[in-house]
Amino acid sequence: MAGELLRTDVGDLTFDVRVDGPEDGRPVLLLHGFPETSACWAAVTPLLTEAGLRTYAPDQLGYSPGARPDGVDSYALQNLAQVTADLMTALEIPVADVVGHDWGANVAWALAGWHSDRVRSLTAVSVPHPAAYTAAFRVDPEQKERSAYIRLFWQQGKAEEVLLADDARRLRRMYDVETSGISPETVDEYVAVLSAPGALTAALNWYRAMSSDTRVDKVEVPTTFVWSDADVAIGRTAAEACEQFVSGDYRFVTLPGITHWIPEQAPEQLAVAILDRIASS
Repeated sequence: MAGELLRTDVGDLTFDVRVDGPEDGRPVLLLHGFPETSACWAAVTPLLTEAGLRTYAPDQLGYSPGARPDGVDSYALQNLAQVTADLMTALEIPVADVVGHDWGANVAWALAGWHSDRVRSLTAVSVPHPAAYTAAFRVDPEQKERSAYIRLFWQQGKAEEVLLADDARRLRRMYDVETSGISPETVDEYVAVLSAPGALTAALNWYRAMSSDTRVDKVEVPTTFVWSDADVAIGRTAAEACEQFVSGDYRFVTLPGITHWIPEQAPEQLAVAILDRIASS
């Protein structure tokens, strides 16, 4: 991934941030999910910077070695959103077009809901508004089945052992190299990051800090939700419910035949959706 790697301090945390594009370009914040790093945007970033945008892709809380606090509470969604807003301030980005995939989408939704003054537009990828996901989980048996893997992630110690055993065989399987577009070399990079002491626990703490009491506000900023119908984690019920929780201009983009790993498998289609959203915001 081209560009510059910055190390940016937020209080006693230090984030690794990949920055690319013209210095005077409109800022775009790219938030990765689990179990990846900012490297997941490698095929998307050039398409954005060619359009004159300035991209900022941090390794998020728990993934940057210098930003790996202990304790599950540090990874509650409220704190993830606040830390992201503080990181924007440290990067001297008062406002940005925000793009998030997977857990990065959850943070992006929360940022847009609770810190709307920091978000010019939102492109959420794969994961819908948290309220849409929660509603689907409660009423849709298919979504409950799709989400069953989370029960393992909640088991501290056991999940780490299961995922990292046998050269991280089960963790590697999650990346679905044959169809996802994620290269074996990139998988090795992700596994190396998550195999560092405390790293996988920090990443799984995002799941362990989940709370049904968390209420993300309805999003008022211009929003695009990009979902793929071959996503094993998020079903159509949750995806189609997303619109109910956006009061601003809303677009729903469906990518047929694409898996959960949209940034790697369909970077051109994702870039088009991002650029269209930015152009109209």
